[in-house]
Amino acid sequence: MKKLPETPNTLLLRTHFGDDAAWDALCAAIQTPVGEFCAYVTLFDDRSYADVSIDDIVVLASDGHRTFVFVGDRVAQLDPERPLLVVDLGEEPGRAFRVVPSEAWSVENNLSIGNMGFDEFADAVDADGVFRGIDRPESVT
Repeated sequence: MKKLPETPNTLLLRTHFGDDAAWDALCAAIQTPVGEFCAYVTLFDDRSYADVSIDDIVVLASDGHRTFVFVGDRVAQLDPERPLLVVDLGEEPGRAFRVVPSEAWSVENNLSIGNMGFDEFADAVDADGVFRGIDRPESVT
């Protein structure tokens, strides 16, 4: 399998190909601005990456350029909340958590400029492993 492509923005890698409408809905959700904020992502839809594992993603992104990647896996596409998988490629390669699309901007913006670390988001997920915002009272700290 080929390495992940170089992209000007954070990569959103599609790994589930069972429902094109679900992928389209996920893409629309992550690209919808939240107030004045938006996630800067490059959508990558290539069937050769179908069902790749987190370990595979870490290896495929081993160029050292990226620090994280969004993944549009089966859960992200079919769960009603569309929680994207976020995979660490820098601090602890392979560590992962999920984020709802309405909070993807926060993760993308802050990780991209190094304003926050991956662990700060991963440690702020709700009990089900999904990040829904820093200031939510039910977030695990």
